[in-house]
Amino acid sequence: MIYYFEVLKKFAFINSRAGRAEFWYFTLISAIISIFLMFVDLGMGNFNEETGNGLLGTMYAFAVFIPSIAVAVRRIHDSGKSGWFYLVPFYNLYLLIKEGDLGLNKYGSNSKYPDLEDDIIDHLVE
Repeated sequence: MIYYFEVLKKFAFINSRAGRAEFWYFTLISAIISIFLMFVDLGMGNFNEETGNGLLGTMYAFAVFIPSIAVAVRRIHDSGKSGWFYLVPFYNLYLLIKEGDLGLNKYGSNSKYPDLEDDIIDHLVE
């Protein structure tokens, strides 16, 4: 749950990095909340079966739209790539899944190992 709130706090900071755990926990918790809100909308009679949307679910989707894009861009930055790769459909999935660069890249330090020194990285890569 900590990762979920971290993403919401950092929604405007896209020039940094996000680890796999931060991205995937946010995605998982958002999906659970969306499913829960769908059932609440069904119970309240606010669910439109033609569109597959309910009032609360739609409001939640709008609320997390920008944070979702921001965490995906930060996740892609963790691989040392530009956030514009988010617009490339299948390659961005690869970047969202793969482990980030060890150590520092142009978007900041690795969120998983923030204190890793360059000489240790060189030793690990060899």
